[in-house]
Amino acid sequence: MRKPAEPVAPEISAEDFFTADIRLGTITRAEPFPEARKPAYKLWIDFGEAVGEKRSSAQITDLYRLEDLVGRRVLAVVNFPPRQIGPVRSEVLVLGVHDNSGNVVLLEVPAHADVANGVGVS
Repeated sequence: MRKPAEPVAPEISAEDFFTADIRLGTITRAEPFPEARKPAYKLWIDFGEAVGEKRSSAQITDLYRLEDLVGRRVLAVVNFPPRQIGPVRSEVLVLGVHDNSGNVVLLEVPAHADVANGVGVS
């Protein structure tokens, strides 16, 4: 977790940055993840036709209720290798920032924005 007072990370090239495929997706389903070591949810996220629906695990239980997650439009890295987290295969890394209490705040695109699922960060 990076804190606001931390120094800037070492410089990288634009090519380095663009190797991370960060795309917009819509959460279509969210479930509890009681087997996780730290409180987390299981998420299913639709990234559009080219990528499809992917699963992830997210430690966002402090600020988000399950019933409030479906329909949120989030940013995620879609080209990391899948990770096995207990019984869940996490296929994407959902992006967020930590608030002053250390809770994860999702990086989102407003629902009213006319942006399709699967569009990449530019």
